[in-house]
Amino acid sequence: MRRLLFASLSASAVLAGLAAISPASAAQDRFCLQGRMWGYPGNCQFSTYRQCQAAASGTDAGCGINPAYAYARQRYAPRY
Repeated sequence: MRRLLFASLSASAVLAGLAAISPASAAQDRFCLQGRMWGYPGNCQFSTYRQCQAAASGTDAGCGINPAYAYARQRYAPRY
């Protein structure tokens, strides 16, 4: 009985944790560290270009705009 209770609680905790992570949340920042090690689009956790440059300093990597941000659907105000 204890094993069944523990297994069900563990499974529900794992499922709750996975439900809280959304795929879009990983690509919210504007700039990506790109290079041979990172690939494309790269490590997209930088909100400023300066942060990305600091992380790329001394490596064979550069910074670029996050494609998810660059090609995101823009909201336009209606024209009257």
